[in-house]
Amino acid sequence: VVAETLTEVGDPKDTICQAVEKLDIHLLVLGSHGRGALKRAFLGSVSNYCVHNAKCPVLVVRKPA
Repeated sequence: VVAETLTEVGDPKDTICQAVEKLDIHLLVLGSHGRGALKRAFLGSVSNYCVHNAKCPVLVVRKPA
């Protein structure tokens, strides 16, 4: 498995999706905070945005309970 770390500045949702296209990413793996629906509605969700907008498959991983 080849993994790479990249540091960018900007809105995380947009920056992650732009990096996926720029670097020709084949699979994006993101962590989830597991916020409830109400907090997610007000704050938004980076992982949810990426699932719907990234140009590659997205794997969202939650911390075990």
